Amino acid sequence: MSDQILMPKATAVWLVDNTSLTFEQIAAFCGLHPLEVRGIADGEVARDIRGADPIANGQLNREELDKAAADAKYRMQAQKSRHAELLKPVKKAPRYTPVSRRQDRPDAIAWFVRNHPEVADAQISKLLGTTKSTIESVRDRSHWNSANIKPVDPVTLGLTTQIELDGVVRKAADKKAKDDLKKGILPTDALRPAAEPEPEPEVEEDVLKRRVSDSDVFANFGDDNDDED
Repeated sequence: MSDQILMPKATAVWLVDNTSLTFEQIAAFCGLHPLEVRGIADGEVARDIRGADPIANGQLNREELDKAAADAKYRMQAQKSRHAELLKPVKKAPRYTPVSRRQDRPDAIAWFVRNHPEVADAQISKLLGTTKSTIESVRDRSHWNSANIKPVDPVTLGLTTQIELDGVVRKAADKKAKDDLKKGILPTDALRPAAEPEPEPEVEEDVLKRRVSDSDVFANFGDDNDDED
């Protein structure tokens, strides 16, 4: 019964505090051991847990509680909780692709095969609403319409959104990077050699000669001035 009861200990706390049910009845309803329920009554177990009313949250009706109160051997039956239904994970419906767009799927698959080979077939299948066999037939060119298949961005075709596409590509890239690290393969950037410093420009010999001759001229000019003085 415990898998049908939300917050079994909190429910047991409420039943202990608000009813005259036996420990065995409460334990059977909440999926607990009778000694655990006794510990709750003695204040040794679930001391800081606030009681949860199973009638208010739809797990028990008043009639069941009255029957159990009148007969110590009666075991209460839990109702399907409204809260449990709300907390139940909602399964995503399969992606629906309009009939007019289904013929575009092979083009989108070809785009993935050419531009993002790191994306797994399962990811492509989920994103485009296609099958792994179709993906394989496009990849090995055994598809019945291979001659007319051209790689086209699935966003352009209206088969997905840019955000969804970016998320799939990013996830596949991250997985590939992790797998490469496990295999000891370094990222491409790490394999590039460090850029060598550019050599200083060479000064041509005739330029050096001109510089030397210019300095001699200025030196002689200074000597001539000294002679005049």
